[in-house]
Amino acid sequence: MTHAIWTPQTVGTNCELSVRITKSLLGYGVLAGPFYVVISVLQGLTRTGFDFARHPWSVLANGDLGWIQTTNLIITGLMVLAAAVGMRRLLKGGVGGTWGPGLIGAFGLSMVASGIFPADPVPGFPPHDGPVGLAIKNTVPGMLHFAFGAVGFVCFAIATFVIARRFAGLGWATYSRITGGAFLLSFGAMAAGPGVGILIFTAGVLAAFTWLATTSVRFYRGADR
Repeated sequence: MTHAIWTPQTVGTNCELSVRITKSLLGYGVLAGPFYVVISVLQGLTRTGFDFARHPWSVLANGDLGWIQTTNLIITGLMVLAAAVGMRRLLKGGVGGTWGPGLIGAFGLSMVASGIFPADPVPGFPPHDGPVGLAIKNTVPGMLHFAFGAVGFVCFAIATFVIARRFAGLGWATYSRITGGAFLLSFGAMAAGPGVGILIFTAGVLAAFTWLATTSVRFYRGADR
């Protein structure tokens, strides 16, 4: 019977591999936002009837080309989930190392679920669903989409506060808390309806993905240590 011989070189190699895996997972936190934003904006610019001031990006999942936004939501959600795993590997045993990544992961899963259950059409989009002002009935998939989105938004907002504890005394902690609060408020702004409400909501989404990317970069740089 042969026995594996563990040498300092073997241990070092295993540690290096672990670090590389963690950094690769964190890299998805950097990619998730740009991927989601670029795909959504390109669709918004090219699909007939879509208005950035009146329609949230999620309604792009309707119509003949709706599969693009559905895929966008699911892939982005999986990338956020991967980043959460990377954060968990890095922060395990430390401040915010359990709930922070867990809540980020829940946000990623909510995006996947929101892709599986598409948002309902809204007045004016898709165009064939009627003119602006037409009352459109809510469907079960549409209500589930909203519910999963709401849960995801709350989880992400709480995660920013949990992870902020790791940066106690630093400007990054304040930035994290401001982002979380703004993100949650932007979701409520949708109640204001088309116009300012939708634009505030979009700004909140951009702020959240910017925080995820910059925080992932911060963790990525510290992974070697």
